Amino acid sequence: MKKPRPSAVSLSEHVSLKERMRRGELFSAECPSREVLKHITSRWGVLVLVALLAGTHRFSDLRRKIGGISEKMLAQTLQDLEGDGLIIRKSYDVVPPHVDYTLSPLGQEAADRVEALADWIESSLPRIMEWRQEA
Repeated sequence: MKKPRPSAVSLSEHVSLKERMRRGELFSAECPSREVLKHITSRWGVLVLVALLAGTHRFSDLRRKIGGISEKMLAQTLQDLEGDGLIIRKSYDVVPPHVDYTLSPLGQEAADRVEALADWIESSLPRIMEWRQEA
């Protein structure tokens, strides 16, 4: 008996980023992954994800922890990451308002990956700065 052929959707779920790039999907202007890529790899997206690796934070805690971010940019970044399913927002019906942000399981995966990139940047910073001075 012949096995049913897997659907294209199930195959694409298991295709690596390298393979998708080779095939050109990520480079397509219509590729929905570009918007997610923008949210995760933005300056503030990376910092929010890495900050939330330490656990649940309130808005004000994140704002204090991430130097230089405005309230508007933090709110937008949190909305974008929540919209992508990477952050869970829990609101409490109290006065004053109390809202907690935590990583979803999907967000934990993304945060682990961007933390590795952030760690590489930090450890490579002396070489990067040296290169900049020579240029």
